[in-house]
Amino acid sequence: MSESSVQTVTLHYANALADRVGPAGLTPADLEAQAGAVARVHRDINERRTAGDLGFYELPHRTDGLEASQAMARQVGESCENLLVLGIGGSALGTLAVHRALCPALHNLWPRRRRGGMRLFVCDNVDPETIAELLEWLDPNETAVNVISKSGGTAETLAQFLRVYGWLRDALGPDAARRRVVVTTDPDKGFLRRLARQEGLPALDVPPNVGGRFSVLTPVGLFPLACAGVDVEGLLAGAAHMESHVSRPDLWENPAYLFGLIHVLFYRRGRNVNVMMPYSDALRDVADWFRQLWAESLGKRYALDGGEVFVGPTPVKALGTTDQHSQVQLYMEGPPDKVITFLEVAHPRREVRCPPLFPEAEEAAYLGGKTLGELLGAEKRATEAALTENGRPNLTLALDRVDAHQVGQVLFLLEAATVFAGGLLGINPLDQPGVELGKRLTFALMGRPGYGDLAGRVGELSDPDPRWRCPRP
Repeated sequence: MSESSVQTVTLHYANALADRVGPAGLTPADLEAQAGAVARVHRDINERRTAGDLGFYELPHRTDGLEASQAMARQVGESCENLLVLGIGGSALGTLAVHRALCPALHNLWPRRRRGGMRLFVCDNVDPETIAELLEWLDPNETAVNVISKSGGTAETLAQFLRVYGWLRDALGPDAARRRVVVTTDPDKGFLRRLARQEGLPALDVPPNVGGRFSVLTPVGLFPLACAGVDVEGLLAGAAHMESHVSRPDLWENPAYLFGLIHVLFYRRGRNVNVMMPYSDALRDVADWFRQLWAESLGKRYALDGGEVFVGPTPVKALGTTDQHSQVQLYMEGPPDKVITFLEVAHPRREVRCPPLFPEAEEAAYLGGKTLGELLGAEKRATEAALTENGRPNLTLALDRVDAHQVGQVLFLLEAATVFAGGLLGINPLDQPGVELGKRLTFALMGRPGYGDLAGRVGELSDPDPRWRCPRP
């Protein structure tokens, strides 16, 4: 694909500016005033890249993870129809987002010749009803399992794995079960790496300098997506194309810096809710993936200097047009604390035209001969215009179409924007200390050795009284 033929994702931010939304908006001077901060954060990012701390920046140009993932996918796909992914958070959300974007909506229901790959099931929770139903439906003779945990010790993932590995062993025997499991984890350490060596399980590496929520372009995402028939080479090519843009120092030439700076400036003005609203069913799970990326990266108690700051915008996912009928009333007339980012697709991959029935009925006649794509686009433009007229700032990430190249661009742009926003906020966007206490308390309740002293603390904090209970009739 030549550079001139590449369709590039576009960031439209005019509706975040004061000449469109009035006093609530930013001015070019507001953005220019941050030139020093932009330069400082850009230098810091480059220094951290050079030091190897921001490994996700290099993923689009690496071939090792891609080649290993494709080779493993070919091997697994020869004998199995289903791939069951066990993981949570960053081990699942990126795969779900890309699978939803690039595979047919009913992918798992189509025959393989139309799917182009294996059925893909991502088990990202430990609700026993879901696990039990899934294992009742899946045939162990046709199912491979990919267990993903960078640390190798994620409680939810290990609990899933114990049950699923037992299910495979019971049905196939120990030797065959081992051939059906692929481990994705740290290349050297952790329980899953030790288990892979002990049991002789095939394994893929998560680069040590890539955090979970930035890992979709590692074997964490590439292997299961390749199994499902996704164009993972195109995904990486799109990310590489965007990397060349989001590495530029000039704010006006860097869409990630513009996106991050606009959101941080609005956050400082009290607009601390960031809504992502795709006008595309295919992109709805991109908003879910972004929700973790933005929240876990930017929600921090401590600044880099150790001072308490309690910062972090709250990401919200919505879907056009569905949430025009559930959330837009709040966005339009509720508290002025939100910035909306639309995801828009110019050309749907398929189109549906309404037949000209009931021409005598004013309510239906105007829709005759129109397409659903035209209606979806009109709904987006109308919502955008109404928000703008009401002084509600909004931006649009516009795709020409949903394909691997442009989805790769979107993911990489948002990852780079998140790291840049973290730099502006003066926090570390790569850690997540706020979730560690919950993990330790869970270990205590489940009886993991070394955590027993915390069990009483949970009891004190989870006392159900006082409470109200519905009286018996």
